[in-house]
Amino acid sequence: MSTALDTTPAPSRTLRAVNPLSGEPFGPAFALTTPAELEALVLAAAKVAPEYADTSGEQRGAFLRRAATEIEALATEIVAAAMLETGLSEVRLRGEVGRTANQLRLFAGIAEEGSWVDARLDRPDAARKPAPKPDLRSLLVPLGVVAVFGASNFPLAFSVAGGDTASALAAGCPVVVKAHPAHPSTSALVAEAVQTAARECGLPVGVFSLVYDDGFENGLTLTKHPAVRAVGFTGSRSGGLALIKAAQERAVPIPVYAEMSSVNPVVFTEAALARTDAAQLAASISGSGGQLCTQPGLLFVPEGAAGDRFVSALGQAIAGVAACALLTPGIQAAYRSGTAAYAGHGDVTTVQGQEAENGLYHAQLYQTTLEAFQTAPELTHEVFGPVSLVVRYGAVDPLTATLEGLEGQLTATLHADPAELPGLSGLIAALRERAGRLVLNGFPTGVEVGHAVVHGGPFPATGDGRSTSVGARALLRFSRLLAYQDFPDEALPPALQSGNPLGLLRVQDGEATRDPL
Repeated sequence: MSTALDTTPAPSRTLRAVNPLSGEPFGPAFALTTPAELEALVLAAAKVAPEYADTSGEQRGAFLRRAATEIEALATEIVAAAMLETGLSEVRLRGEVGRTANQLRLFAGIAEEGSWVDARLDRPDAARKPAPKPDLRSLLVPLGVVAVFGASNFPLAFSVAGGDTASALAAGCPVVVKAHPAHPSTSALVAEAVQTAARECGLPVGVFSLVYDDGFENGLTLTKHPAVRAVGFTGSRSGGLALIKAAQERAVPIPVYAEMSSVNPVVFTEAALARTDAAQLAASISGSGGQLCTQPGLLFVPEGAAGDRFVSALGQAIAGVAACALLTPGIQAAYRSGTAAYAGHGDVTTVQGQEAENGLYHAQLYQTTLEAFQTAPELTHEVFGPVSLVVRYGAVDPLTATLEGLEGQLTATLHADPAELPGLSGLIAALRERAGRLVLNGFPTGVEVGHAVVHGGPFPATGDGRSTSVGARALLRFSRLLAYQDFPDEALPPALQSGNPLGLLRVQDGEATRDPL
């Protein structure tokens, strides 16, 4: 018998997409990123981090604008791949391409204008007694390498070139993205667009890279890697908590900006019921298969005849919604389990509860009483997908107390006549304390990407309720404060120089101005 060692390389582990209808793998095989490859990518990002941090706002803006253009140029291919991998409609996905490009251009503009660094200058006073006052100047600077996890429910806008990636790159941080295993081809196409943009803009290799994994190993490795300085994550509560735990157990803990679970409560007053469009609410519940982080999963409806009519109309509207594909086997299993728990609960009645057929899932609606809801904490848990639980209430005070017991949410919505608002101050305060965005007489699905939006919320909606993952403030997550004391002007970054060569809006001796010091 030969004792020679077998030097044949082990076959590469690969990943293929899974058809959301059939559950069968399809399409090209993508090699999973090996530990050695992952280490090389992170070290390359860390190596170029200082150089990329020193790029100007104009350079970063040009990069992000070029990335948007490259993604738009590949839109047809990207949409075709995403339709097969997610089961989402062409209309939805083309809209998501547009949102992704617009986000990149939004952050390009923020980087180019530059005032986001919050430059502050305090004049020195050598004659001040009992001690001289120093020259102090501060600004926000990039954190360093950021790891981003692609989301299953937004294969574009919260994925490879989504808001986390765009905001981190705008802040001056290299990004390593972990592609979601549900849509590898979509991820590859978008990564190609971003890498082309980086190359055409003369940026060093390592500013942006993509890794593949079919589980949790590479994600945990990224989170624990000492060169990674922050994490952006959109996904399940269990996944987010695992990353937060890993980040906190590091020798040097880092922030994990994790968007996790939210049931997005909606409260109706009796006066608002007659003018609330049940069909629009049904569309908000079921849109994109109900697989939106702002989907309204909990509806508080008054008791009585008006409430009965509204719930009946909503049930009919839900029944008329076409069955849909759910994104992944995991989401499908969780939806079946969650809706079965509603249907089998002794204090819950089924308004609409059609079974899945041919791999497609129907929107569902269930109902319970406020009293039962107060004693059944399991009814407060998110069921991700096209389903809502109606909770019937009698008086406002018990409802307010119930709302005060809810976990943190991305959104909270109130349907009421404006004249009722002064009398609902306690209820509004309860909603405000538990949400990142309050909506009046509207529906929470549909997040406007802009400068004022907040897409965050108290735990467990997000791991850190002080931030937003959508909109202009998102890049603040990937920066830190740095102060310079008594440095000569020529040794300061341009944003802090006395002449204000960048024309930034700065705070000088406590006053906001674009004037030189």
